[in-house]
Amino acid sequence: MLSLQQVATVVTLRKHAGSTDTSGVTRIPDIYTEKRALQQPVISVEFFPPKSPRGDENLFQRVLPELVEAEPDFCSVTYGAGGSTRNKTLQVVDRIQREFDLVGMAHLTCLRSSISALSEYLTEAETRGIENILALRGDPPVDFKDSIDTVKDFDYAYQLIEFIKGNSSVSIGCAGFPEGHIACKDTKQVDWKHLRNKINCGAQFVLTQLFFDNSDYFEMANYLQTSLGVTAPITPGVLPILSTEQIKRFTALCGATLPQSLATKLDELGNDDNAVRAFGIDYATRQCEELLAGGARF
Repeated sequence: MLSLQQVATVVTLRKHAGSTDTSGVTRIPDIYTEKRALQQPVISVEFFPPKSPRGDENLFQRVLPELVEAEPDFCSVTYGAGGSTRNKTLQVVDRIQREFDLVGMAHLTCLRSSISALSEYLTEAETRGIENILALRGDPPVDFKDSIDTVKDFDYAYQLIEFIKGNSSVSIGCAGFPEGHIACKDTKQVDWKHLRNKINCGAQFVLTQLFFDNSDYFEMANYLQTSLGVTAPITPGVLPILSTEQIKRFTALCGATLPQSLATKLDELGNDDNAVRAFGIDYATRQCEELLAGGARF
């Protein structure tokens, strides 16, 4: 879940990027269209649903009131592997939209999900006034066993995207992987072709997985645009580092790389979480500045 330290990164990015009021716009593709015409980036923030009443209090009484001042263009809410906390995701997005007048987007994964469950989720989302869905394959939980679990209507995100497009009027986003998806055994260029397929199936914008070397983002965006003819917005996913142990775990799970200079600095800081947070915010801020200066396709 977003911390107050991460809010500082959003505020800093806003100062460098400028800000334009998009109130009244509730569909994310329309936000991209408006901001592109103004040559301004679209800035979003991702949350994980709180796991406790104390987490709810922190999010809704401390983080979001401060985040509103940063004027993000939209907020997205994820959930746990295998669909855990899925219902909480819709509740959180609903509250973000109603209580803070922010555009919300709910994540939806298809791995281990039946068509009926996906349909129920989309129906509830629309009932709550949620107009934006990030369609993902999703990660299996740690105890996942293919031989035991038989709920397998969809295997890939493009199938979910096709399903959503055929059964709902919501806008659809998808994920991109600057270093290639960890499950793709071919080259990253092959994985980027899978991304183009997701766009061809109905995804209207791309949010990338976290990365720490901006050249990975620019290489992917350039390949998609010049070699594959992709024109959809490709928003970089930037994660401020809060803990050395945490980020090493995250990158190991998703296949992202820690550049050697970054890994060395984190090792030097060790378990001093306060120092790591300060460094992480600074690193993320400089990363965003470089992405903006380089013409990242927000």
